[in-house]
Amino acid sequence: MSHNPLLADWSTPFEVPPFAEITPSHFKEAFDIGMTESRAEIDAIADSLEAPTFENTILALETAGERLSRAARTFYNLTGAHTNPELQALEREMAPKFAKHGSETVLNAALFKRVDALWDARETLGLDTEALKVLERYHKMFQRAGAGLDADGKTRIAEISQELATLGTSFAQNVLKDEADYKLVLEGEADLAGLPDFLIAAAAEAARERGLDGKHVITLSRSLIEPFLQFSTNRPLRETAFRAWSARGEGGGETDNRETVEKTLSLRNEKAHLLGFASYAHYKLDDTMAKTPEAVRELLTKVWTPALARAREEEAKLTEAARAEGGNFQIAPWDWRHYAEKVRKAEFDLDEAELKPYLQLDRIIDAAFDTATKLFGVTFEERKDIPVYHPDVRVFEMKDRDGNHAGLFLGDYFARPSKRSGAWMSAFRSQHKLKGNVTPIIVNVMNFSKGAPGEATLLTFDDARTLFHEFGHGLHGLLSNVTYPMISGTSVARDFVELPSQLYEHWLGQPEVLSRFATHYKTGEPMPKALLDKLKAAENFNQGFATVEYTSCALIDLNLHLIEKPEGLDVTEYERKALDELDMPSSITMRHRIPHFAHAFAGEGYSAGYYSYMWSEVMDADAFGAFEEVGNVFDPAAAERLYTNIYSAGGKPDPAEAYEAFRGRAPKIDALLERRGLAA
Repeated sequence: MSHNPLLADWSTPFEVPPFAEITPSHFKEAFDIGMTESRAEIDAIADSLEAPTFENTILALETAGERLSRAARTFYNLTGAHTNPELQALEREMAPKFAKHGSETVLNAALFKRVDALWDARETLGLDTEALKVLERYHKMFQRAGAGLDADGKTRIAEISQELATLGTSFAQNVLKDEADYKLVLEGEADLAGLPDFLIAAAAEAARERGLDGKHVITLSRSLIEPFLQFSTNRPLRETAFRAWSARGEGGGETDNRETVEKTLSLRNEKAHLLGFASYAHYKLDDTMAKTPEAVRELLTKVWTPALARAREEEAKLTEAARAEGGNFQIAPWDWRHYAEKVRKAEFDLDEAELKPYLQLDRIIDAAFDTATKLFGVTFEERKDIPVYHPDVRVFEMKDRDGNHAGLFLGDYFARPSKRSGAWMSAFRSQHKLKGNVTPIIVNVMNFSKGAPGEATLLTFDDARTLFHEFGHGLHGLLSNVTYPMISGTSVARDFVELPSQLYEHWLGQPEVLSRFATHYKTGEPMPKALLDKLKAAENFNQGFATVEYTSCALIDLNLHLIEKPEGLDVTEYERKALDELDMPSSITMRHRIPHFAHAFAGEGYSAGYYSYMWSEVMDADAFGAFEEVGNVFDPAAAERLYTNIYSAGGKPDPAEAYEAFRGRAPKIDALLERRGLAA
């Protein structure tokens, strides 16, 4: 290959990947060369004849394999946000190779011996708090990877890591294929019945993107299918769409994920036992704030009981609304959103069609930026001269309060077949100070339905909340102010990582924000105070449903990873029985059914950890009180504590101590129950 941009220095602004120059074929060579280089660098550290020091071991590990890391970050951001068959084939090929490469590092006996010696001598090394935390993370990483096992144990755990990497990749690609392949084509007035103009326009745009000009298409993107389930008065079509959405990963063909789930659980269980843990859940939770499955179950049960009672009350109201229209049927999952919208309209004189014209994507982006400016002094300016991987991606330069460059933020907002579903934050480059002040390049990826050409893209309130949530993650990466990559940005305990994102959501609902940025897309008029008041009054509407939908997933995720012998597990039957035991209403399904539960099975990130959103919510519900109690949601003193202890601190402090340094005390679960309207 004559020229490979992934192996060259990047002369682009701020050293952003030169996307236009990179082809899928470049990645294979970059990975092969990068792995060889990285292995040589790491082996040199392990085999050094010098006595181990923080500099020649930990610091050296922090800077090893930079070309491989740069290429891999670019690759995996593309496979999530803008993939193609060639990238997917390489992803399947590379998954076990990357796992093998990682195992060769963390299972290297000589290397672990050096790290272990430093850990034993840590009190004599004169390390500052940050360096000591990095040493602790490395030592724990090696231990948890199996560095202390005998030769047979190391061999087997390396094999398991490779198999799990392959299974996780397969799981994610199967779900993406099911989502990309599905389209519900709406034919004629009967199929469009009940749909508001904004949804008809979005469905027309989805059809146009799929070469079906003049028609209307509903895809499995949440921003399309949820409004369809809300507004469509065609009950058989609602059922058709819901069943397709619910059955992702369970179609019985090549994309069926049930066997993948069973194999994954079996391998994870074996891995946990090799490492001396009673179950995979015990293994994963040992390195979190929660620490034990019992602590997680206690939290989830405290929430589940009142949520279930509230959901049953809600269901009774929906049944009454359906009967008032002559619907003599039991509320089914494809009915819930539809009749909830009617009940909300009746109780609060509020509906999504009334709200949506005031929630323009561009204005909500501005609101998220303005909130950050008021809290942290940073500003954002759009840049048109930065390379992007898709024409829809927008780039903003972040500057600090002194006007200096501090990072880049990429916003990738629209759904497309080449993008996996959901919303997430990732980094093309993390902040650190090992080689000067390396500024972050952060991306938010979402799946909103694009407005018609020349028309504003309008969001639901949930969409707007998602944007604020992901931008909260984005700020956690952008505002990071640490020395070492190991603890940069979102590299914190899994059940702490959702605090900055969920806390940021609170600002969206504040009158100070909505009155300025929720403006009508045609008239430019701000959202009327009467509508703002109705929105505030209805904020806890349908919380029984939302809490049951989420908490059932968290409980099932925990229980799956506590199964003693998952071999031969019938996933569908397990899910049915587990939900029966929870007394799950038949009118509600899990937010993510097991065969498409990507948080748990498309990699290990949130496996046995989906509870993390609620664990963090206990903190965020309580944390916003620091601003409310002083009567100013932008209080400078509270904002400064928030910046210092949470958003800029990365993984440097202990998470519980970081929270208490901000809030002055530990969080209280009462705030969570009150926020969701579930307090007794």
